[in-house]
Amino acid sequence: MLIKINGEEFNVAEGSTIQDVIEETNAPYTPGSIVCLIKGKKELEKNISKYKIKTTKGFIIIQLDESEEAKPLVDLWKNQYDEFVDLSIRWSTTTEVAIGPVVTDLEPTSDEHKYYEGDVVLSLSGFSNESTHLILLKENTTNVYSVPEHNKGIFAHVIGGKKTLDNLTEDDVITGIEPIIERSVTTDSAAISDLNTVLEENNELYTYISFEFDEESPICVEHLFALVKDGKIKVSYDSESFLGFYELAGLEKPKEHITKRNRGTLTIRNDGVGVGKLFIYRENRVLSPNHTTVGHIVNGMELIDIAKEGEFVTVKSEQERLMLLNKTQAEVKNILSEAGVEHIIDGLEDDDAVIVEQTPKHTIDILKEGKVTTKAIKKEDLCTIKFVDNAPRSVRYFKLLSGLLENPVGQIKIHFAVPGMHIVIFEGDKKAAKGLIPENNPVDKVIRGQIGITNMASKSVGLIGVRFEDNVEFGPTAENFESTNIIGDITSDYDHLEKLKEGVVVYVAESNNES
Repeated sequence: MLIKINGEEFNVAEGSTIQDVIEETNAPYTPGSIVCLIKGKKELEKNISKYKIKTTKGFIIIQLDESEEAKPLVDLWKNQYDEFVDLSIRWSTTTEVAIGPVVTDLEPTSDEHKYYEGDVVLSLSGFSNESTHLILLKENTTNVYSVPEHNKGIFAHVIGGKKTLDNLTEDDVITGIEPIIERSVTTDSAAISDLNTVLEENNELYTYISFEFDEESPICVEHLFALVKDGKIKVSYDSESFLGFYELAGLEKPKEHITKRNRGTLTIRNDGVGVGKLFIYRENRVLSPNHTTVGHIVNGMELIDIAKEGEFVTVKSEQERLMLLNKTQAEVKNILSEAGVEHIIDGLEDDDAVIVEQTPKHTIDILKEGKVTTKAIKKEDLCTIKFVDNAPRSVRYFKLLSGLLENPVGQIKIHFAVPGMHIVIFEGDKKAAKGLIPENNPVDKVIRGQIGITNMASKSVGLIGVRFEDNVEFGPTAENFESTNIIGDITSDYDHLEKLKEGVVVYVAESNNES
């Protein structure tokens, strides 16, 4: 049977499931994501109300008449609109433009009717259905267009491209006609998470979204990349006009490239309430200086139209993120070689050393410069942390402060270290720690290797600490238990941390250790 997957036609066996065709066609898909299932083109187009007519002078947009009287003409248009493609403008006057002819099964009348600017009429020239023309009115007129009996022949109205219409001559050609897909069009499609769903003839399946990024917004594009984890992105909010992705809300981002927020545009809020949030638009919105454009959807708007809060969508970028941190030097050499980027090593050159810094930081800047400088450390010097689940605010604070919210390797700087005290305290940020309520306080004792943060019960709110021996009185930041939030355990060898001095930067990463 014939089906479409991500816009391409495939013949698959009867009774094939979504899982079967994803595997057979190698369609991009990340487990746990939704897919969009549309019954077929006719099912989709029954909801379409706007069409774009492309000409050699530009385009014209028409909106179908929704009246019951016009329905037979609208149905005919939906079945035959592609027959007008590649036809020349038959005639152009101060009153009208005619496109045709095509053959229809309409019956003409000889009645005279009043028409208005913008009306789109099916006219049977010479009272013959073999000479059916599309008439687009440029101004009001009264005429005998030998139209069918339905709605004076009117099936649509021009809503865009009037300048193009006025400029058309008999030398121009219709180069294409395409339905305009809006969110309302996909209301009959379904978000499917059960991959055992059996497909039927003419079903259309969409498994992923892809986007092209805006090269004029390198910092905010990197923010977008950081929101995509394990090949998918989680919807935080859905409305009629946009999807919201709020996982990195609160991270301040600069104003970069500002454009119109058209359907399919991706923006990052750069100022005001909601700074750091990502938006993908289902409908056009007005220009806003508070939104930096980071890209445009290339494939998969069907998924954007149906996704709901809490669901995951598979993402396949036209350009992968060049994030080198927490990879070995050997891995990075291969990645940069494939990308055609020169690799400059600063310091340690061992193949098994772990990258902890890269300059430039952002993918777009690396591609523009064609080179990147990296710094690596020995694997055993990378401090890995297994975070707890019951201190979400404190964990987020740590990741925000260190940079782990956006990057696989972060940095924290030693604020206080005294030999023999078996404790190291790292710099905090009182402003970012504001509102850090008590959570996951120690009960009987603090265990060596645990990381703690001073909460708002103390004036030293925001400090981060580690103890190198158990303690039954004070937490990792030398505060009492009520003022201490435990955020996790160091899973790497941490004895060397006790020997470090104030001002030294420690590189941290989230542990893959599940124990």
